[in-house]
Amino acid sequence: MDLYAIWRRRDGDWQVGRPIEEQPRWPEHAAFMMAGAAEGFVVLAGPIDDTGALIIVRAASREAVEARLAEDPWTISGLLVTERIARWHLRIGSLA
Repeated sequence: MDLYAIWRRRDGDWQVGRPIEEQPRWPEHAAFMMAGAAEGFVVLAGPIDDTGALIIVRAASREAVEARLAEDPWTISGLLVTERIARWHLRIGSLA
C-alpha cells in the first residue's frame, strides 16, 4: 500500500464562520472519516486554516483513493472538493 496526500477545499454550502461540527452532515462525515481511520485507510487528517483539509491515506492506487472519497458525505453534498491527490513518499519520521 502506498501513502497519498489529498488536498481538499471547502465549497458548495459550506457555512463560513461556523465551526466544522456545525456544518451540514457533520455526523455522517465524521463517522465516514473515523471508519476510514479504523480500517487503516485514513492515516492523518485535519483542517488547513479556513480553506479545506489535508488527508494522508494508505491505498493501493489513486483510483482507490478517488473511489473511497466519492463515498464521503461531504463529497456527495459538495462541501469538500478534492483539488489534488499525490503519492506521498515519507522520508523523515514515521507513522505507527
